[in-house]
Amino acid sequence: MAKPNLLGPWGESQAAAYLRKKRYEILACNYRTRFGEIDLIAKTRREVVFVEVKLRKSDSFGTAREFVGPQKQNRLRATAELWLQSNPTELQPRFDVIEIYAPEGIQTRNPEILHWEDAFQ
Repeated sequence: MAKPNLLGPWGESQAAAYLRKKRYEILACNYRTRFGEIDLIAKTRREVVFVEVKLRKSDSFGTAREFVGPQKQNRLRATAELWLQSNPTELQPRFDVIEIYAPEGIQTRNPEILHWEDAFQ
């Protein structure tokens, strides 16, 4: 079994590859501020997308997106605001959650990836 500190980067790389296949351009990974961190920042033709990646072995304790509660959403919004101040754009902001289910951790050959667009409604 992999060391836990390898799971986060592995999950984020899986999510980035998934987004690239959907023709998103990755702008930043692990953008950190005093408010928090955004796992991935990507863009489409119309939107700049702030992505929270949640990796789990299973959903037996709840879906991964359920772990992105109001407090986490507020931290993500504050962090996104700082990014937008440094990177002005005409694109509309959007917040997505990508859930990755990897029963064997980084040894999982085909992780299940669920993409929740505009997840903070």
